[in-house]
Amino acid sequence: MKSKLILTCLLFTVSFITFSQEKQAASAEKGLIKVSIMYPYAEGKTFNMDYYESTHMPMVAKFIGNNLVKYTIEKVTASGIPNQPIPYMAIGTFYVKSLSDYQAAIAPNRDAIRADFANYTNATPVIIISEVIR
Repeated sequence: MKSKLILTCLLFTVSFITFSQEKQAASAEKGLIKVSIMYPYAEGKTFNMDYYESTHMPMVAKFIGNNLVKYTIEKVTASGIPNQPIPYMAIGTFYVKSLSDYQAAIAPNRDAIRADFANYTNATPVIIISEVIR
């Protein structure tokens, strides 16, 4: 009986901590600007994830500076439709506080960013900018 009570208290504590962390993470992102860079999959297109993760994204993150809250790197593993090819090979995402500050940071570095594409992909990225609502 005593061990059941201890186990129940432990599970309750872990659940509460997890819920609190999820709530904080969600509220921290609300209102941020999300810049998604998606690399389309097509026959003959390539993507070097190691280079992207170790060199390209950290370089761009450095250009963005203090406006950057976080960034993520995703390797697309499956299509949302069974038995269909993946629509994208990879997705990089920057979460920033201000769109205008992001644009001001990227503008003088645009040529360097584009020149680096050849080091990791031959695909032309699709860029979408959105505001995080929740």
